Amino acid sequence: MRQAWQAKVMSQRNPYPPLTPAERALAISRRAFLGHAGAGLGSIALAELLGSSLAQAQEPAAADPGVLGTTHHEPRAKRVIFLFMAGAPSQIECFDHKPTLTRLHGTEAPDSIMGTQRLSTMVKGQTTFPLVAPIAPLSQRGQSGAWVSDLLPHMGRVIDEFTIVKSMYTEQVNHDPAIKFIQSGFQLAGRPSMGSWVHYGLGSDNVDLPSFIVMSSRGVGPGQNINSEIWSSGFLPSHHGGVLFRPGDDPVLYVGNPDGITTEARGRAINAIVELARAQHERTGDSEILSRITQYEMAYRMQSSVPEATDVGDEPDHVVELYGDSVHTPGSFARNCLLARRLAERDVKFVQLYHNAWDHHAGHPVFHPVSMEEVDQATAGLIEDLGQRGLLEDTLVIWGAEFGRTCFAQGELVGENWGRDHHPGCFTYLMAGAGMKRGFSYGETDDLSYNVVSDPVHVHDLQATIMHLLGVDHERLTYRYQGRDFRLTDVHGRVVHELLA
Repeated sequence: MRQAWQAKVMSQRNPYPPLTPAERALAISRRAFLGHAGAGLGSIALAELLGSSLAQAQEPAAADPGVLGTTHHEPRAKRVIFLFMAGAPSQIECFDHKPTLTRLHGTEAPDSIMGTQRLSTMVKGQTTFPLVAPIAPLSQRGQSGAWVSDLLPHMGRVIDEFTIVKSMYTEQVNHDPAIKFIQSGFQLAGRPSMGSWVHYGLGSDNVDLPSFIVMSSRGVGPGQNINSEIWSSGFLPSHHGGVLFRPGDDPVLYVGNPDGITTEARGRAINAIVELARAQHERTGDSEILSRITQYEMAYRMQSSVPEATDVGDEPDHVVELYGDSVHTPGSFARNCLLARRLAERDVKFVQLYHNAWDHHAGHPVFHPVSMEEVDQATAGLIEDLGQRGLLEDTLVIWGAEFGRTCFAQGELVGENWGRDHHPGCFTYLMAGAGMKRGFSYGETDDLSYNVVSDPVHVHDLQATIMHLLGVDHERLTYRYQGRDFRLTDVHGRVVHELLA
């Protein structure tokens, strides 16, 4: 009996019964249909690359327009470069000038502010909270007269290119949920990151490179656990997730051919996988299968496009010098900034740079100046380089972190062992380029940089504004999942038009 059953199965070309019309109607949604249509184009482009007999492509693959097909309104930005200072710099040290803190240095934080913000568990047992002046003076820079730390001379030189938002705030008091909240609009893993939403909605302008690219650098100071959850596609199809570029000669794992495997052999393998995947998709309507086909196609293209994009050997000396000496070190923040400019030139929509060095719960007077130096010249160099090439006009550059730092010391204010704790109540963001006002400061904090006193900007407001600059109405870019329509800003967020030129 068992042998007869096995013989029957083996004799069938497809042992699985086809879906009934009712089952197929349930399996294929509007987005799955669009994805199915896209798979035809994708496999044709793949066939062209591989020389496959599956199809004879007559035209090169077209750019991916995304699920929207077109923007909701005229965009000011074509692309985003997000410089994320993971671990959280102190706004007091960098841009939020508070002479009252200098005057009251060493005195106890007043009762009028204590208790108005959540404290992390790092200081729960602390009994005294001495106020601490910035470790270096802030001076007015540029025609705008913006206050910038003397430890950021290069950023001070280009400060007139920025809008400075001093009134950012969040509800998240610990690093992991706060970073996820900035990146995805939610404090837990599982939601799509901002770059994934951009790729999903707007697609790609360069079929040879991923639309969402991530790079990470590690500084000298204490950092945070940075992992792929914060650039994941969440519940969106997986090909919308960020692609991590590593330092060195092999930026993307498994894209190159292994030893002994020729391009032709890999082409035949991919060809066979794609044929099997298409057959499976015909039966199930599972859009994730299409994502896998898209990823195979992109990986093949990246074999030539990634080495070309990441080879900085053709950069002239005067450009390389803009970014500082550490640009010569692969994996440094400076090198990643230079690569971000090269990717912007190649129309990559969303480039996310993490600099992991800012979690200064102790040794703040030692580590914070080092972290500032690590990013100062490269940030300014990126702004200048983009400006000289005319790219700053349609590239949005963002500099910020998950939250700010307290005005009081963590630990005893003795020597250089003290730190600053997490502070969600107020922190500073810088935004330059496409659509932003130049030399503009927005929002105010109190005299101790502890609470926002005017023009508050929530994390969801920042996200809504970024999407607006890209031509997207944040309330209309949604994805149906588990019975409801989700969006980057959840059910919140307003566009802060006051920041826009």
